[in-house]
Amino acid sequence: MFQRAFIRRGLTFAALLAAAVTPSLARAQGTLVVYCGVDEAWCRAMTTTYEKQTGVHVDMTRQSAGEIYARLRAEKDNPRGDIWWGGTGDPHLQAADEGLTEEYKSAALPQLRDWAQRQAERAKYRTVGIYLGALGFGYNKEELARRKLAAPACWADLIKPEFKGEVQMADPNSSGTAWTALATIVQLMGEDKAFDYLKKLNGNINEYTKAGAAPAQAAGKGETLVGIAFQHDVIDVAKRGFPVQVVSPCEGTGYEIGSMSLIKGARHMDEAKKFYDWALTPDAQKIGAANGSYQMPSNNATPIPPEAPDLSKIKLIEYDFAKFGSSAERRRLLARWSTEVKNQGR
Repeated sequence: MFQRAFIRRGLTFAALLAAAVTPSLARAQGTLVVYCGVDEAWCRAMTTTYEKQTGVHVDMTRQSAGEIYARLRAEKDNPRGDIWWGGTGDPHLQAADEGLTEEYKSAALPQLRDWAQRQAERAKYRTVGIYLGALGFGYNKEELARRKLAAPACWADLIKPEFKGEVQMADPNSSGTAWTALATIVQLMGEDKAFDYLKKLNGNINEYTKAGAAPAQAAGKGETLVGIAFQHDVIDVAKRGFPVQVVSPCEGTGYEIGSMSLIKGARHMDEAKKFYDWALTPDAQKIGAANGSYQMPSNNATPIPPEAPDLSKIKLIEYDFAKFGSSAERRRLLARWSTEVKNQGR
């Protein structure tokens, strides 16, 4: 009897000890909520690698950059996320402009390329550049040959009658890629001429997708003849065996500085800063190319993927990140685009 009672007491003590220790282990390992704005495969590879290396539990949500920006605005008074990693830099700058993100100067900043450091300076260190990618479009080579059409080489080609209903792009309200396209056309042509162009382009659009990479994938599968996207997304589709050709528009094109930001009021800020520092290391940045994302990484010591577009051969515009990273400019241009272009029908 005494022995059984002793055993019971011992088991009870062990259970209480386990209950006391388990939460402390969970706290030691930590938790992190990541809003991820790049391709799903890259998002998952980043978060699972970080989990394995640190033991931190990562809760990841993948959305387009515009959607994450809208989410931060909606959650401003009760932030659910800790860090926003990836996605075009303009919405990151717009979030910084609204005070939705937290200032942080990583010790890794001096290791980064000039354009990544300038991105941090623009945002008063509320964001930082993690990769760079050029805008363009891709076309399906087999479909083009079957229809005996000349290959499009310029933005002007996309409004030709032969491409009626054959061009796809994302919606700039949700997609950072499409916002970059809208801002690029405005900078290339001037605003009024740009909107004249976009209205004509609207007549050739078959769908405005939610995600920026979707048009490149659709072009590869032959679901559309032309897809407006970042060039690295077109290259990824081609690498997977689809007959798609990447194009750097002859008039010139814009580019993105994919960025990373700490969310103001994050519940797990210490863990978020650790992830932030890790994400700027060469080992972390190599994960992109290993998962089909061929942007130029921001750390000088990270190898540039051989598949990445050669920026020296692309006519890049002097992209005005200060203007088009403004939340007021975003609201104004999106309102005009929605009213004058999208809502007019096709």
